[in-house]
Amino acid sequence: MHKLYTSPSSPFSAKVRLAAQYAGIELEKHIVVTSEEPAELIAANPLGKIPTLVTPEGKTVFDSRVITQYLNRISGNKLFPRNAEKRLDAEKFEAIADGLADVLVAHVYERRMRPEEIVHQPVLDWYWKKAERTLDLLNETAPRIGTKIHGGHIAIAATLGYLNLRFGNGWERGRPKLKRWVKRFAEVHPELAAQLPKAA
Repeated sequence: MHKLYTSPSSPFSAKVRLAAQYAGIELEKHIVVTSEEPAELIAANPLGKIPTLVTPEGKTVFDSRVITQYLNRISGNKLFPRNAEKRLDAEKFEAIADGLADVLVAHVYERRMRPEEIVHQPVLDWYWKKAERTLDLLNETAPRIGTKIHGGHIAIAATLGYLNLRFGNGWERGRPKLKRWVKRFAEVHPELAAQLPKAA
């Protein structure tokens, strides 16, 4: 069985959990706290980052996008379309969702890891401006949700789940299409919605 080093709250870990479930790949999940640098995680990934996947053969796969491509290959292309143009669209949505997750995580870390007196508000504002532009784009362009979805849908859902967890749902104001998108994802794929980021 594949082993996944993960965290309940990580948007990147959530993306991989959702992708594996949608692709029908069973995972043995190992919850880790990256700041503690657990030996088993460091042995698998010297960067000490999650998600990190270990194959049944003992090979390690890391960076969430590398993992989703790996899961796509071993599942017979269940996560990304075979058609080159449609596949590129799915990969672009995954990239924009991952980029949004990057700035959200950086925003959280700026507030959490620094003493309050040296938290740099201009940096927080800069991150949030990037997030708002991306949310506006997704409000207009997020892919339609049906029973068949792809890695782009999954990445967007995971990132918006993290956004709700860490920032609340104030981002929904002025973005009614994206708000409906989140609701529809949960309605059509409740088994995946159950894997979205949660407080650790």
